[in-house]
Amino acid sequence: MMHTELSCQVCRHSPVRHFMTIGQQRYDRCDRCQATLLDPGCYLSPAGEREIYELHENQINDPGYRRFLARLTEPLLEQLPPRAEGLDFGCGPGPALANLMQEAGMSVALYDPFFFPDPSLLRKDWDFVTCTEVAEHLHDAYAVFQQLVQMLRPGGWLGVMTCFQTDDSRFAGWHYRRDPTHVVFYRESTIAWLACHFGLTLTIPGKDVALLHKPLL
Repeated sequence: MMHTELSCQVCRHSPVRHFMTIGQQRYDRCDRCQATLLDPGCYLSPAGEREIYELHENQINDPGYRRFLARLTEPLLEQLPPRAEGLDFGCGPGPALANLMQEAGMSVALYDPFFFPDPSLLRKDWDFVTCTEVAEHLHDAYAVFQQLVQMLRPGGWLGVMTCFQTDDSRFAGWHYRRDPTHVVFYRESTIAWLACHFGLTLTIPGKDVALLHKPLL
């Protein structure tokens, strides 16, 4: 059954089709980019989102969390020149990823709509932008990815980490789905659509990690 009232939050394709209903939560599937989408009527309020984000305990010096983030930072650092300038987009209250990049000699600014809300940073150009465990929270993913690509300098890199959705039969019990702030779920093919649409080259260096390269002029 098609959901004729909605278009895909990732690729703007319309209509999307009903995929699954779990309790009071309806999910749709986009046939173009293969994103799985929570119905916007089920979104939390901004205050409700923030309450959950404030419960996160991602400590900057936690060895396990640093290893988790290194899945993105290590392959990204291999691509960057010394002293590159970047933005950690959606860094949350504890900017551990920025700390890792700074330890490697990079300059990193912080942006988060709840904890570091400095919109002037979104009007600057960067050698790299990181988007770690953020993409699944985006209510208008297309607009945000468009903005992130525009912020990249020619030759720049966008690093994305999100848990790719693979197995429809396990979706209902998937831990990632059960987080009420997660509203969009990507497959590798979803990221590939974004890369192609925005003229980027896509590399998947490891599980749940994507590096997108903006070509030189």
